[in-house]
Amino acid sequence: MTAPVFVVDGPVPGDRTYVLDGAEGRHAVSVKRLRAGEEVVLTDGLGAWTEAVVVSSEGKDRLVVEAGPVQVEAEERPRITVVQALPKGDRGELAVETMTETGVDAIVPWAASRCITQWRGERGVKALGKWRATAREAGKQSRRVRFPEVAELASTKEVARLLAAADLGVVLHEDRDCVSSALASAVLPSGGEIVLVVGPEGGVSPEELKVFGEAGAGTYRLGRSVLRTSTAGTAGVALLLGRTGRWG
Repeated sequence: MTAPVFVVDGPVPGDRTYVLDGAEGRHAVSVKRLRAGEEVVLTDGLGAWTEAVVVSSEGKDRLVVEAGPVQVEAEERPRITVVQALPKGDRGELAVETMTETGVDAIVPWAASRCITQWRGERGVKALGKWRATAREAGKQSRRVRFPEVAELASTKEVARLLAAADLGVVLHEDRDCVSSALASAVLPSGGEIVLVVGPEGGVSPEELKVFGEAGAGTYRLGRSVLRTSTAGTAGVALLLGRTGRWG
C-alpha cells in the first residue's frame, strides 16, 4: 500500500517533528489507526509535500510525525481543464471525484442553457463547497499532492474566454453531423493548456456551439457510445492524459 496523504494548513513542515491535528489528525488516529513507524505523506494540495514517519499518537486527534525534506511537484503540461456543465443531483460530485482521481488539473462549473440544475444564492455556495471538498478528498484518496482547482461558476461568455486563451479548445458533442473529428485523432499541443467542455444531459445548444466556435474551439466525439455528462469528462481526461504522455 502507498502511504496515505494528509493535508496540512499552511506551509508543509520539513525536517522536523510535526503534530497533525484537527480533522486530518482525527482521521489519521481514529479512522486510519496509524501507529508508530508507519509512513504518511503531508501536503498542502498545491504541489508541496513531504514523506513523514509516525512517532506516536495523542488522544483521538493528534498524530506526531517526523517529517523529511520538503519536495515540490512541478505542474505538468499540457494543463488540462474541464468545463463541466451542472449535472442533476449528486452527479456533479461524482464527476469531480472521478476526474480528480484520473488527473484533471482544473474544473470549471458551467451554467449551460440546458442545465436543469441551477446554482443560485446559498444553494450555489453550498454546491460549490461540495465540489471543492470532493476534489480535496479525491485528491487525497488518489495520492495526489497537487489537487485540481475548482473555479467559481462560469457563464457561457466566461467559458468562451477560457477557450480563446487555450492552446486547444475542445467541445465534446454527440451529433456526428456537427463533429469535426474524433478526439483520439486531434492534434494536441505539447505544452500550454487544453480546455475540454462537457455539456449537460440535454447537450450543448446551437447558440453555445456558435459562441465556442467563434472562440476557436472545435467539436469532437469520444467514441460510438454517448456518455452521460458525469462520465464524459473523466473519459476525455483519460484519453488526453494517455495521448500527451502524462500517463507514461
